[in-house]
Order: sequence, then C-alpha cells, then structure tokens
Amino acid sequence: MARIDAFFRLMNAQGASDLHMASGNLPALRIRGSLERINYHALENDELSELLFEITPADKEKIFQETGDLDFAYELPGVGRFRANYFQQSNGVSAVFRQIPSEILTVEQLGLPPIVKRFASLPKGLVLVTGPTGSGKSTTLAAIVDYVNKHRRDHIVTIEDPIEFEHRSRSCIINHREVHRHTKSFSAALRGALREDPDVILVGELRDLETISLALEAAATGHLVLATLHTQSASKTVHRLIEVFPVEQQESIRSLLSDTLKGIMAQTLMKRADGKGRIACIEILVGTPAVASLIREDKTYQLPTVMQTGRKYGMVYGDDALEDLVQRRLVLAEDAFEHAEEKERFVRYLKRVPEEYRELLEKANEKEAKGRAPARPVRSGR
Repeated sequence: MARIDAFFRLMNAQGASDLHMASGNLPALRIRGSLERINYHALENDELSELLFEITPADKEKIFQETGDLDFAYELPGVGRFRANYFQQSNGVSAVFRQIPSEILTVEQLGLPPIVKRFASLPKGLVLVTGPTGSGKSTTLAAIVDYVNKHRRDHIVTIEDPIEFEHRSRSCIINHREVHRHTKSFSAALRGALREDPDVILVGELRDLETISLALEAAATGHLVLATLHTQSASKTVHRLIEVFPVEQQESIRSLLSDTLKGIMAQTLMKRADGKGRIACIEILVGTPAVASLIREDKTYQLPTVMQTGRKYGMVYGDDALEDLVQRRLVLAEDAFEHAEEKERFVRYLKRVPEEYRELLEKANEKEAKGRAPARPVRSGR
C-alpha cells in the first residue's frame, strides 16, 4: 500500500471533495467548500515528492519533470478514484486530488431541471456545462451521458484529461479516450472522432481555439457535442467562444455558433444555509431562434433579458435562480449577494448592508415602493 493512501482513506471518511498537498504546508481537505488543515506535519518538497511519485505512472513522471504540470487518475480499491493534478510552485511540488464519485448519479438524483433530458435527446448541436473549478460540471455531464446511454442506441466517444467517470455500455456503445494516454491532444482526438462514426462526443474541456473550432465543426456536421468551459455565466460563455477567434473570423463564428448552440448550463456550488453540504445554482440558456438571432447580430448583451422572459422554454437567469434559493432559505443571503450579477436585487435580504452598498438598498426600496403605489385615477377632463 502506498503511504499516501492513508490520506485518501481519511478524505473518504471525512466526506471531503479535495485533498491539497503543498510543499512547506500542512495537508488540507476541502469539506463542504472550505479548506480544513489535517493534524499532520508540514510536508517539505523531498518528502512530498516521495509520497506523490510512489503512485505516479512511470511515463507520467517524465511528463511532469519536463513540463511542471501533470493530470492523471488514481484508483484505490475499496476507497474510490481520484483525479490527480501535480504542479511546480515556488516552494517545490504541490498536488490537488479531487475525489471522483464511484456512483454515476442520474439526472433525477442530482435534481437537474427537466430541460437537461431534452438536451440529452438532441440529435445534434452543442451543449455546454460551465462554471468555476469544483462546481460539479463533470458530475452533471456524467448524468447527461448516463441518460443518453440508457435511452438511445448510439455511439458515444468521450475525450478527457484524465478519464473521470467510466460508463459501462448499455443501450449505447461507449469509447473512453484519455489525452496523453490514448491520444495526443483534445484536438487530435476530435479530428479522429469525426472518422469514428460517433453520434455523441463528450469533450472534457474546450481549452483552446483549435479545440473549440473542431467542436463547433462536429456540432455543425450532425453530432451532439457535450463539453465544459471555465466560464461563470451563459452570456460570458458565448463571449468566450467568439472572442477566442481572431477578429476577422468572429462574424462567421457568430453565424456558426448561432446555428449549433443548443444549450448552456452555467452552475455554481454554494454552501447550504443549514451547513449540510452544498447546493447547485444553475443558469440555463436554451438555443431558441431569439437567442440565435442575438448571437448572429452580436447583441449578446441582451441574453440575460431573454433568459428572464424565456421560462416557458426552460430558461433560467442566474440571479433568478439565486433569489429563489434565498427565498426558500436554502442559501444565505450574504452568499447569494456575493455571487449575484445584479447586487441591488439582494441588498434587501442582507442583515447588515456594507456601507458601499447602502445606496443600492435605497434604490431597491424606492423601486419596491413604486411597485406598491396605487395607480392614480384618470380624470376625464370635464
């Protein structure tokens, strides 16, 4: 048994999502969103290197020595699978391990909105799950793939770095490919996928222009492409997809994206108000004709308005989702305020309003008062 396995067993016992190990620091666990130090001594570079390289595949160790970065998956029988990320920093080597749930949760178990099943049933197009690191993007994508696997008869190709959730073929045939292990890069795997008769392609992350371009091409040529991006809202996701291209290409990319984009789920994990774990706040953009028109005409600044008025299509604006969680007392108003785009909507829920936001509270109160004011009688003029 590798010595580091004891940390993974502790991680599992404490219900931690991540294990942090950094040279010169005490190891720490992320539990319910917060880092908590482990009662252990500070790990110096040499000791930590020995712990890490004991579980590192020989070929991966060479990559790390050459590049200073490394991703791979590690499995500890009876405990679970972990996504490992090594990196060099000023004090030496560091690593973060993310626990990959052994069970693939379904759309229903995760409490995802019904529109997700519609996304999973699409014959073609681009569906994105976005959010910051640790927001549950991979878990949501795994649930979507699980739904496809059970309800369609198709060929699914997944491209990840590393492979996280391993799906067993059910009604579908699933092929998992890992970057640097089974293929050179995301872009190389995407090129190859177009010749592998896929119906659904999962791309672990749209990292660069070439990968984004190939994903759009795949979505435009009759494939359902599922992917992630590290963006925090639907409108910012659209901006990111367009602005990664040179200015002279952006008009054609807007046109292509308007035709292929079918949905964006921008999610954030927030601490529950009762302190029992975390809950997802999800913004949803659906690729309706109105959304396609705004993208094509470079009017994406209007997307929040479309989401607010598009509930009948399954759309949800992020601040609306946040306010719903506050009103249901599932998250604290202070946490919602920090995450909100339109902060003036949330100041009235705060117990203590910061000095710099008191003007916002006054405006919110004035707006509410006007909404309650009775309409003045209309005089006939006689």
